[in-house]
Amino acid sequence: MKKEPVIYTKPALIKKLKEIAALGWIKNARHGNQGGVGNTLEDLLGIEENNLPIPNAAEWELKTQRLNSGSLCTLFHMEPSPRAIGFVPKVLLPKYGWAHQEDGKKYAKGELSFRLTIHGLSRSDRGFMVKIDRAEKRVLISFNSKSVDVRHKKWLKSVEKRIGLGELNPQPYWGFDDLEHKAGTKLLNAFYVQAEVKKIRGKEYYKYSKVMMLQKFSFEGFLRAIEEARILVDFDARTGHNHGTKFRVREDSLPMLYQKITTIL
Repeated sequence: MKKEPVIYTKPALIKKLKEIAALGWIKNARHGNQGGVGNTLEDLLGIEENNLPIPNAAEWELKTQRLNSGSLCTLFHMEPSPRAIGFVPKVLLPKYGWAHQEDGKKYAKGELSFRLTIHGLSRSDRGFMVKIDRAEKRVLISFNSKSVDVRHKKWLKSVEKRIGLGELNPQPYWGFDDLEHKAGTKLLNAFYVQAEVKKIRGKEYYKYSKVMMLQKFSFEGFLRAIEEARILVDFDARTGHNHGTKFRVREDSLPMLYQKITTIL
């Protein structure tokens, strides 16, 4: 017989999470280590994967993480404007790209790569960074040739030949309104549960020791997270394919993306 789905009110879920925390170390009974923290907690709650059954509260989700792990999770994909140009494949890749490591092997001769992770705290070794222009309400990508590491001298010479060494023109950007809408639809209210992890004879054990309720997305927190290198922008393009531009967050920084944080444990 099919089991009836479990429905929790918010107070009942909080009570259950406290009971689970009180159990101490819990063996990862049936899952691989990847995703084990979340899957084991879902088993203990008696809920289906990625489904938090709170009535009349579709905007809630369960987020789990290993304690003291700054691992990255993808928030969303979003190409920069001006989108009509197709800025990454049409400008960044051909003008600022470098030889792909599989150039002339797996891919045809001349295959370029533009794989880059940047943020707003400092420039990358190739001179790129994210800049926030609050006056113009834009998140911009900036290039400064003077910040390029000496290891990339040959590449910089090729950039000079292809387009020159000035600032990107036009500068690719994301408008605040577009970004706020995109991020706000992805960052739902969440029960954020962190677990300590240990291994005994190759099996993982979890102790669910920190629980927070995160409510109402904070766009200002999102911008600060970019400036503090807690949110990273990932480009992943090669001549044959643009895998898309991603915004990724260090999971332990999730609380700063919300206006209201309630500590349960």
